[in-house]
Amino acid sequence: MKQRHTLLEKDGAQSVVASLVSIVIGLLVGSILILVVGAFSANLGMASAWEGIRLVFFGIFSTGRNAAGALTWGFNPQSIGNMLFRATPLILTGLSVAVAFKTGLFNIGAPGQYLMSTMVTLAIALGIPADAMPKILLWLLAFLGGMLAGALWGCIPGLVKAFLNINEVLACIMTNWIAANLVTWFFDANKVFQNTVENTKSGYVYMTAYGKTMVDGAWTYVKGNGVQTAKLGLDKLFPGSQINAGILVAVLMAIGVYILMTKTTLGYELKACGSNRHAARYAGVNDKRNIVLSMAIAGALSGAGAALYYLSGNTEFFWSTYQSLPATGFNGIPVALLAANNPIAVIFTGIFMSMLNIVGLQLTNLTAYNEYITDVIISVIVYLSAFSLVIKMIISSRRKQKAAVEAAPAAPAAAPLSGTEAPPEPDRPEETDAVEEKGGERV
Repeated sequence: MKQRHTLLEKDGAQSVVASLVSIVIGLLVGSILILVVGAFSANLGMASAWEGIRLVFFGIFSTGRNAAGALTWGFNPQSIGNMLFRATPLILTGLSVAVAFKTGLFNIGAPGQYLMSTMVTLAIALGIPADAMPKILLWLLAFLGGMLAGALWGCIPGLVKAFLNINEVLACIMTNWIAANLVTWFFDANKVFQNTVENTKSGYVYMTAYGKTMVDGAWTYVKGNGVQTAKLGLDKLFPGSQINAGILVAVLMAIGVYILMTKTTLGYELKACGSNRHAARYAGVNDKRNIVLSMAIAGALSGAGAALYYLSGNTEFFWSTYQSLPATGFNGIPVALLAANNPIAVIFTGIFMSMLNIVGLQLTNLTAYNEYITDVIISVIVYLSAFSLVIKMIISSRRKQKAAVEAAPAAPAAAPLSGTEAPPEPDRPEETDAVEEKGGERV
């Protein structure tokens, strides 16, 4: 029991408990919503509600329905593989937000950095002929180009914050919409990148699996000649899914960010600027440089998420992005909040958020419920994760109250006596009275 108390008193354990409480409450709210909809709908009923609740909690392990129409359960390699594939950009955008949080900045500009990386990555992968260099070098060039584009776009809010003291949130919002319109203009002006092979597509850019090749004296995009992320045998473990080695790259980058922030001098300086910029400057830390560098690192991580997603070779980019910003950039915020800005925990929270997306698809495909129920669950989790500090304070206060109650009955013990010390004489009012009486007689 004493060991459990010690564990719960640690800040990291309280962060984990706060995140788990947020997740459980979000899932319960989603379940209640499913029950209410099922109870008041003539087409659903309580039996359908029970199926929906089970899918919310265990949908990743659903294998569909059998001949009798009942839900079946087991290992679903396609769903799990797609979950890991979709978790890759979420992990990296979550890392982007977490790094900025650690340095006292709020990187709400991840969607813009994600878009700029998408533009540069696809331009390099589709603009350079497939036979100009080995495909592995072309993949690496496109990946690094996407990271660099995200880093440069992230520097803009960092520069105005460091040198003009303009709030980074305002600067990030502006750069988000500038990026959206810039990317839209770029792909609209360059018709060469638009998918003309599949005539049913409109406003889509070629997948990177289409390589630029000379055919009959004209440059043509042919599927199979392009670049795509290696699968390294993961497609055999999860057949039928979109998974590739991008998830491994994301995990390695998360570990690298953890080492950077906790084991290096640079990470210490970045966190010092986040704790107190003026105190860090007094201690000799270049606060302006570190603010810009922090936003550049955050932008590079968001850019890496976009590059890995679109270099998979099986995803298409819809270039009319000015109507809305990519949700992946914003979803990095709850991923970081649930992980308490811990780079290693971001891996698990990113996978969890991706799992909810897969569960939403399972609800749509296997029941009459809509996938937007999972959006409600995510919204509740996001809302509660923003109050994770409050949950931690509640846990901490309860621990202190319980400790105070346990310590209250125990009275302070008297100090032990050594062998050479004599015990203090107790008060003896009788003798005092006698002395006073004697004194009175003498007087």
